[in-house]
Amino acid sequence: MKNILLKTDHLSKSFSSGGTLQHVLKNIDLELYQGDYTVIMGASGAGKSTLLYALSGMDTPSLGTITFGDRVISELDQDGLAVFRRRHCGFVFQQIYLIDGMSVMDNVLAAGLLVNKDKRALLARARDLFAAVDISGETQKKFPTQISGGEAQRVGIVRALINDPEILFADEPTGALNSKTGLDVLDTLTRFNEQGQSVVMVTHDMRSARRGNRILYLKDGSILGECDLGRYEHGDRARHEKLSAFLGEMGW
Repeated sequence: MKNILLKTDHLSKSFSSGGTLQHVLKNIDLELYQGDYTVIMGASGAGKSTLLYALSGMDTPSLGTITFGDRVISELDQDGLAVFRRRHCGFVFQQIYLIDGMSVMDNVLAAGLLVNKDKRALLARARDLFAAVDISGETQKKFPTQISGGEAQRVGIVRALINDPEILFADEPTGALNSKTGLDVLDTLTRFNEQGQSVVMVTHDMRSARRGNRILYLKDGSILGECDLGRYEHGDRARHEKLSAFLGEMGW
């Protein structure tokens, strides 16, 4: 039996636009499990990123609850949500948002020091993570403008993992990368998931989606269906066919 990391109860999100209320998420009941690689798919405007931001405490629902462990995080104020995000969540975005005036290492340490004041322990963890994503000591001293897009996204993954989060949230992490560097990033996320890291990823890309073991499909703010792909294995053609058939059924 899988451990539930996070769950929602009738999660809804609405926005007012031009005097009209837009219902972006509609009564979503969802459980996320420890160790899963959950992929959220759907057409543009389906509510994928809005759901990810709500689950991670970056946004608050209009109705419903979000529970992490025994805490209802949807009831936290902004300061409480900030603490929750720092301690329990990691984030990887399409745009990497590294600070240009700081070295690669200092970008990572700055995130870590928000939670852990033991700089020696942080340095040791950062070096281990950098080694795991093949970022050399020389590259760690460089500034973000001096490294490639693929390197920058792997630095972003290290920054996301520096505080050992229970959940790593990724929003189109390969969307701004070419095919080769995007594949490197996917391989990196897969390796960490194989080591037990829970991942929740939004994507519209089939190649990225195949890495997940659980696929959720959103349509008009509701979960239309889900697909269990099992654990990722390189070159598994049946996996591709199963996902393609599922997405076809969803009208993707």
